[in-house]
Amino acid sequence: MSGKNPEGDAMQELRDVVARLRAPDGCPWDREQTHASMRGALIEESHEVVEAIDRKDDVHLCEELGDLLLQVVMHSQIASEENRFDFDKVARGIAEKLIRRHPHVFGENKLGDSEAVLKQWDEIKKAEKGNVETSVLDGISAALPALMHAEKVQKKAARVGFDWDDTRGVLAKLHEEISEIEEAVASGNSVALEDEIGDLLFTVVNFARKSKIDAEVSLRQATGKFTRRFQKLESLLKARGQTFGELDLKQLDMIWDEVKAAEKTLEQPFV
Repeated sequence: MSGKNPEGDAMQELRDVVARLRAPDGCPWDREQTHASMRGALIEESHEVVEAIDRKDDVHLCEELGDLLLQVVMHSQIASEENRFDFDKVARGIAEKLIRRHPHVFGENKLGDSEAVLKQWDEIKKAEKGNVETSVLDGISAALPALMHAEKVQKKAARVGFDWDDTRGVLAKLHEEISEIEEAVASGNSVALEDEIGDLLFTVVNFARKSKIDAEVSLRQATGKFTRRFQKLESLLKARGQTFGELDLKQLDMIWDEVKAAEKTLEQPFV
């Protein structure tokens, strides 16, 4: 079996290839995999998709989406071998859910904006669970990166009206949190400092959300900017025959300013 589907069904071809890899005479490594062993790869592939999106790189985005799709097919294949569920059930389940939760598209209940759509989504989801009284914050994955998790919590709370009126209130809260960090530093209480830093980060996410900025993306860009500038600083030091150990922070900061000035001259992004 070559894995090539004569009918040209790409999805079925991928499923056939994965099934062949998992067959008794297939690939020893693929046969050993379990849901648990593949958790890290699933997270890694998701992050690589995000990276390709951030880079606006269609070639790599196409490739990374394929890698991510492989994860879905592999998990479905593992489950089917244990007679738990298969890919068809996964695909059919999400298709039915999308239709059920979009009556404004597949039915007569027309909605005018995304806010109304999200509210309706939550109401339908609650009804699907039998109208059991649960927290507004239920259903948010604890496995999300911290910034994304904080934003999800804030958005859900905002949908029921627990939110700042505008960014001015959040900005005032930011100043308050910084003052509390200064107090914790002065007290020498590391436990209090950790708590206050958490409050500050949570408030920064809130400010970003109210400003319609994705905190996760913003931080990735800032980290990428630092990485780019630091590597240019390293190149300058090497070209000048210098090392970090030979220079103090003030001297390094002067070179850092050179790097920033050069970027602005070239009009590069994220300056």
